[in-house]
Amino acid sequence: MWKLKKIALFVAFIYIFITGMAYLLQEKLLFLPTELPQTFEYRFKQPFKEVFLTSEDGARLNALHFKVENPKGVILYFHGNAGDLSRWGEIAGDFTQFQYDVFVLDYRTYGKSTGALSEQAFYKDAQLCYQYLQKQYSEDQITLYGRSLGTGIATHVASENNPKQLLLETPYYSIIDIAKRRFPILPVRYLLKYKFESYLYLKEVKCPVTIFHGTSDGVVAYESGMSLSQVLPKEQCNFVTIEGGGHNNLVTFEAYLEAVANVLN
Repeated sequence: MWKLKKIALFVAFIYIFITGMAYLLQEKLLFLPTELPQTFEYRFKQPFKEVFLTSEDGARLNALHFKVENPKGVILYFHGNAGDLSRWGEIAGDFTQFQYDVFVLDYRTYGKSTGALSEQAFYKDAQLCYQYLQKQYSEDQITLYGRSLGTGIATHVASENNPKQLLLETPYYSIIDIAKRRFPILPVRYLLKYKFESYLYLKEVKCPVTIFHGTSDGVVAYESGMSLSQVLPKEQCNFVTIEGGGHNNLVTFEAYLEAVANVLN
């Protein structure tokens, strides 16, 4: 009996330790930024302007604004959880080819951007970008695009405004949903400081929505994206299945390229 109690105590200790570490390290697991020196000079094939915005709490936010002649509108792009604008700026060409300007932000602690992290800070920074673009474009010219982590942020912005449309690549129902699938034995709902509950915000979105998700996504389960799409009526939300698509390679699939072209044309 004493041996069983010792084993039970040991298992309980390990469980509490793992739970505590998961809570303490969640930002390092969720956000994978790379920093850039403030003197770093971006180089891209498309013409662009480097922009700095200052948030209400004093954070300095770095962004890139790619321009084309006679644009149909602008795509406000929210990128994934790793890297910085020296990498994410390369996506501009995927959209400028359709005659759209592109505005892409580096989140706090990413690249040259500064400021303390919090879920609400992400949303406020995103809204600041939206308001910056509203000075140059009408709302019916603004398309919101979110990829992976950025899908929750893009969805929140769409719920607070009236953009032309919302495009989501490999989105999640919520970060809680992802964590539950990955750590089923942990009380993730109570551990997570970042919930990004996209399903709640999507209910408030009034514009057309298109979701792209691969069936072989090993980071955000295809089922999570499918569940998110079911929050809206089918006539408002177009769910595009990319057979065999993973989390970071949809751009290599003809089905994705055709779907993006159809939406932007």
